[in-house]
Amino acid sequence: MIELTHLPVRHGKVPLRIARGHFATNHSHINYYIDLTFQKARLSEAKDSAYELVSRMTNNVPVDTILCLDGTTVLGTCVAEELTKSGYKTINAHNTIYIAEPEYNSNSQIIFRDNIQPMIRGKNILVLMASVTTGFTAKKAIEAIGYYGGQVVAIAGIYRAVNHVGGYPVHSVYSVEDLPDYESYDYRECPYCKAGRRIDALVNSFGYSAL
Repeated sequence: MIELTHLPVRHGKVPLRIARGHFATNHSHINYYIDLTFQKARLSEAKDSAYELVSRMTNNVPVDTILCLDGTTVLGTCVAEELTKSGYKTINAHNTIYIAEPEYNSNSQIIFRDNIQPMIRGKNILVLMASVTTGFTAKKAIEAIGYYGGQVVAIAGIYRAVNHVGGYPVHSVYSVEDLPDYESYDYRECPYCKAGRRIDALVNSFGYSAL
């Protein structure tokens, strides 16, 4: 187990749970693990995070579909409720918001089945993630949405380390400003690896596995 601490609450009611160390993702090494389990899976925390996210978005952006990456379906549903409650523009015929999840093929590319494609084609899409750090995963989503005829309008996450991905703004509850010493390294340039420091845990959108 790694030891998690709470970042002092500056936004909303839900603290960010973090651990400092040497962690490896699929495409980078990072010096903080950010545990977003409760914000993704616990209704009260998801509602609070959704309220904070939507309060940071401008209501002249139409959203028809929320594409939920990183297991953010509960959060995405809460975001949809906030967007609807706040009177955000929609252009689909039912004046509501679709919630969609990606499917991945054997090459880790995002695909949408025939029954899901109407939620993507011709729709204004908010890409929702747990965290947006390198932008690598968000770019894959942007490419897939474009391929299937959708239009990305924004990217949102509970935490972000970048302001834009692929020219699209990234909205978040917490950002790198809340963790000013957050670092992400190419694994070939990781200073911890060069110093011989062992990896504390493997981390991804599902959580962590301590080593």
